[in-house]
Formats: sequence, C-alpha cells, structure tokens
Amino acid sequence: MTNASRTAPQRPGSILRRFTTGERWVHRSLATLMAILLITAAILYFGPLSVIVGRRHLVEQIHVFSGFLLPAPIVLGWIWSAALRLDIAEMNRFTAHDWEWLRSRDRRSGRIPVGKFNAGQKLNGAFVIGAILVMLGTGIVMYYTHLLPLAWRTGATFVHDWLAFGIGIVVAGHLWFAAKDPLARAGMRTGLVPAEWAKREHSAWASAETKPAKLAGAISRSERAPGDNP
Repeated sequence: MTNASRTAPQRPGSILRRFTTGERWVHRSLATLMAILLITAAILYFGPLSVIVGRRHLVEQIHVFSGFLLPAPIVLGWIWSAALRLDIAEMNRFTAHDWEWLRSRDRRSGRIPVGKFNAGQKLNGAFVIGAILVMLGTGIVMYYTHLLPLAWRTGATFVHDWLAFGIGIVVAGHLWFAAKDPLARAGMRTGLVPAEWAKREHSAWASAETKPAKLAGAISRSERAPGDNP
C-alpha cells in the first residue's frame, strides 16, 4: 500500500479512490493479453516479421491460447469484484450529459457534470466488450475447422482480420489519450487520483465521492470485500 493510500482517509476530498485492486488487475490482465494478441497477430500476418521471429507454430499457439483467455479477466473480475460490477453498470448507461460531452469542444473544462466515466470511455468499453465477443466467436470458427462449412470459415477469417486491424487503431488511440493524461494513468496504476483532477474531468462522480457518507461507505465496503481492497 502506498503512502498516498494510507493518508486518503485522513484527508477526504484531497485524494479520491478511483479504482480498487480488483479493477486494476482486470485492466492489467486484459491489457497484457491484448498486447500479446496484437503482437502475435502482427507476426503471423506480416511476412517480414514472420521471417525475423520464426517459430510460426509456437506464435500461432500463443495467439490462440491468449485469445481463449481474453474474456477470463472480465468474467473473474465480475465474480470477484463488486466495484467492477458497479463500474460496468455505470458504463452501460448513456445519459444526456454524455451526448453533450461528445458534442462540446470544452468537454474537459468541468462544465459538464460527467460521472465516473465520460462518453468516450463508455464507447471504448462497449467496443472492447463487443470486439472480444466477435473475435472469440470468429476465432473458434477458424480454429475448429470441422465445425462449420468453408464459406463460414472464410467469412469468419475476413471479419477476424479486419476487426483486428480496427482493434489496433482503437488501442493506439487509447494509449495516445492515456499518454496525454498522467493523472489518469496514475489513477489506473495506484487506484488514487487528486480531487482537483476528478472535479475537472468527472465532476459528478467527484461530488458524490466527496460526500462524508459516501466516503464512509467506501471504506466499509473495502473492509468487507477482500478482492476490492485498495
């Protein structure tokens, strides 16, 4: 536990807990598997990389195994972490403020009462979940060649390849936005963010989190749920 996490309860409002340990491990596990899949896909589909790396069969097996594991962090996190379930429910709600956030040029000024996740993060989350399901389904069709006719396997390969390209673009954009916001990265790394940042980027969530009753409830929940401890 970091010094900042020890001092957070004594200085409510200056530091806010944004993500629990369980949530952060889900993110890290998912990011690791996604990185392995993108790297191995690049090796498999780009001839010069295939020649440099070699061991094509091993790379293919790593790709397939990682693909089958990809939903596991989310499923285990859903079972283990109450905080993650609440976050998924929050990301599944698109409000009028989210539409306003998307249309506004001053979306990061703090004028719009953004909840824990802004509209861009909600759209990214929806894309990731949908992409995982489609990639898993098409990957199964491609791997178990005896399940369906050739035409289906050909279609699955087409969807799998082009969606992989789209995922690469979305991941690059995600990393670009993360690189521009070191406090957001720190929040995912440590679970804690400065209240000033939260009020500017997620004002509605920050207001709710700084209420005394909310802070007391968060501490109580963390004591009851080992998987969600900071």
